Amino acid sequence: MLAAPIAGTPAAAAADCPGHPDALGTSRTVVVDPREHPRIGTMQYRETLPLRDHEVVLTFDDGPLPKYSNQVLQILANECIKATFFIVGRQAQANPEGVRKLVAAGHTVGTHSQNHPLTFEKMPVEKAKAEIDGGIASTTAALSDPSALAPFFRIPGLLRAQGVEDLLASRGIQVWSADFPADDWRHVSGERVHQLAMQRLEAKGKGILLLHDIQPRTVAALPKIIHDLKARGYRIVHVVPATADRPATPTEPTEWLLHPQSESVPVARWPKIPNFVFAQGEPLPAPALADLNAELPRQPALPRRSAGEADAAALPVPGRDVFEIPEKSLAVLLTTSSRRGATRTASAETGHRSHAVARGKARTPARSHGRQHAHAAHTAPKGTTGGTAAKPRPTRLASLKKR
Repeated sequence: MLAAPIAGTPAAAAADCPGHPDALGTSRTVVVDPREHPRIGTMQYRETLPLRDHEVVLTFDDGPLPKYSNQVLQILANECIKATFFIVGRQAQANPEGVRKLVAAGHTVGTHSQNHPLTFEKMPVEKAKAEIDGGIASTTAALSDPSALAPFFRIPGLLRAQGVEDLLASRGIQVWSADFPADDWRHVSGERVHQLAMQRLEAKGKGILLLHDIQPRTVAALPKIIHDLKARGYRIVHVVPATADRPATPTEPTEWLLHPQSESVPVARWPKIPNFVFAQGEPLPAPALADLNAELPRQPALPRRSAGEADAAALPVPGRDVFEIPEKSLAVLLTTSSRRGATRTASAETGHRSHAVARGKARTPARSHGRQHAHAAHTAPKGTTGGTAAKPRPTRLASLKKR
């Protein structure tokens, strides 16, 4: 680790891989400062490693497990590839020699908690701290040089939690997610692992690949992945932490984005303007219409009233008797009862008025009484006596029933 090449220079080109002239090799080494970029990997975070197009970083979790980890180490050695390993503390206790082999081969070693619990997103921060510290202590104990341990940490299962991330950042430990996985922890074939790794890499164009060095399917897929990386023009990048003697690789902020926006591509949002633009400014007055060379549309003038119209007398208000309707008229009855009932009521009312008229005539003076009596006798219908008045017939109203 201390003998790592200078940042940005080739670390192990194919020509430098003895016995393997066609090896993929490691194109360059990037030195990162965990305090400047505390979280990387676009599967969960905004930033990732400052990679160029067609550059790949290989990472392996959960080891070491000698049966499979040693095979992964040999495959990488045959291609002179440097990778990053995230060690489980319990595995380091059981296989300390495996941890030392990683450092001796020039790989970067980070940690992956003590027991790999898949509850980091809900456990208390104190319990998470114990898991983190336990993994660091167990891995450091397996190393002959404790300074060889990188301040890199990957949360088990990528089950992130804000409290855990804040704790790691406060201690200068960089949280690694990934840009794409190959699903080698699932019950799939090695061929499927190879297909997923290349398909997802092609979709992203570059990035951090997540693998596991304790799986037989990973051992089967890794040679095919490396073969396709060479065939498609991809390059391997090795990542190491910055130290007092090894400064971070100079980068621009946009290089830490997987696909930074180009200035030549329009974006469907308002651009952000720095606050300092308006710090010393004063508001400008609103422009007048004359400044805009604009004319207001002419609106039609309202008609003016003449003096005669203004002084004209108002029409009289109609009297209330104009709108009055007799209390028991047919129109009123129709609104309060059925048509047949209204007709009967109106007929009866007409009969009562006829009787009242007859009684009023009977009370007239005697001289008119004789003349009325004679007229009544003359006009009386057959079968009636001449001394009695004829019974008035009720007025018949036309039926209101629709025909």
